[in-house]
Amino acid sequence: MIENSYVRSIRRLGHLLDWLPSPLGSILVLVFAAGIALLSSRIITDALPRLPGLRRIQFIHAIIARLRAPIRNFLMIIAASAALQATVGFTDATTSFLEQVFICLFILNLGFGIIRTFRLLTDQYLTRISAREHADDITVRSHQTQIRVLRRLIEISFGVLTVASSLMVFHSVQKFGVSLFASAGAASLIVGLSARPALTNLIAGIQIAVTQPIRMEDMLILNGDWAWVEEINATYVVLRTWDRRRYIVPISYFLENPFQNWTHSSPSLIASLFLWLDYQTPVDRLREMYFEELAKCPDWDQDKTSIGCQIADSNAQVMSIRLIAGAPDANSMWDLACDIRERMLRRLRLEMPECLPRGRTAIVPGAPEQNAWPDALVAPPVNRPQDGPYRGPDMPASPPPAATPGRP
Repeated sequence: MIENSYVRSIRRLGHLLDWLPSPLGSILVLVFAAGIALLSSRIITDALPRLPGLRRIQFIHAIIARLRAPIRNFLMIIAASAALQATVGFTDATTSFLEQVFICLFILNLGFGIIRTFRLLTDQYLTRISAREHADDITVRSHQTQIRVLRRLIEISFGVLTVASSLMVFHSVQKFGVSLFASAGAASLIVGLSARPALTNLIAGIQIAVTQPIRMEDMLILNGDWAWVEEINATYVVLRTWDRRRYIVPISYFLENPFQNWTHSSPSLIASLFLWLDYQTPVDRLREMYFEELAKCPDWDQDKTSIGCQIADSNAQVMSIRLIAGAPDANSMWDLACDIRERMLRRLRLEMPECLPRGRTAIVPGAPEQNAWPDALVAPPVNRPQDGPYRGPDMPASPPPAATPGRP
């Protein structure tokens, strides 16, 4: 009944435009119907969140904000397709083509509206998990990785199906699809060879989501750089380095190549640093000094089972002291190592400067009866006068030159 009254109203509007060419009048009728639907949808979507019972429900506000455009497009398509039945200015072929266009747009709008709703629900779930007070960091990152990767795969798959379904409305596309299925053997071979890298990365994305060798915000070592997993897409991973550079890496790389993941099981790490000190260093006193300074470090995780002060190596000049301590994460590990190094060097410089490295030189004779310093290397003694200016060393007088034969 409502539809019949709507069609009658559209026909009355068409009669008012009889003075225009029939195609132009029909186009104006469709534009007018779509404009009325747009105005009505604006009123509905703007007034619905302001109702007394819905003002405090944040989820309703989020749904309306996310689906405002699909709802308006949906009402406009419905209004225009219903008004098409009341138009008389189009030919049968044009009317049939417009009906196919409206059905195509309806399927596209419905499919992408479902994708937006799915994304909204997953975002709400991730927000609730992250807001839990006692949620484990690894559990949160595992859920984030699984949902983000699988969500992108589902969105891509559903988007392709939506576009394919909307295009199949047209008869020319249907004929092309039938001919494509008829030659499915050759086509599948060509498509498989051309799309092999993309399919490899898509399958790798599924494996990443299930096995999770990497997660969101994991700390990795790639090409000698510290990098955090910033984004996991369907075919590639975005890594953020400590100096804010970005690595774009194919997702299949993490299944085909070895790499270091410093936060796979736990974010806690052990900081390690070395001090090169003199052999006169009292190691027991140095160890006590290290424990005193470590207790003052804010980045230490207070785990006493992971601390140590040991002689790790030695050479002809110095010995190497290794200091280790636990830290809650990678950033704290670096800061802890720098803090301990600064504190220990300051204490050594002030309290035990003899422990700092020094160079030693010993001059010994080649044989027991020889002197350590040969006479040829020692400067001759200089007679310095008691009074008067210094005139240089006393040098023996030079002999007179020999006479040349045949000359006086």
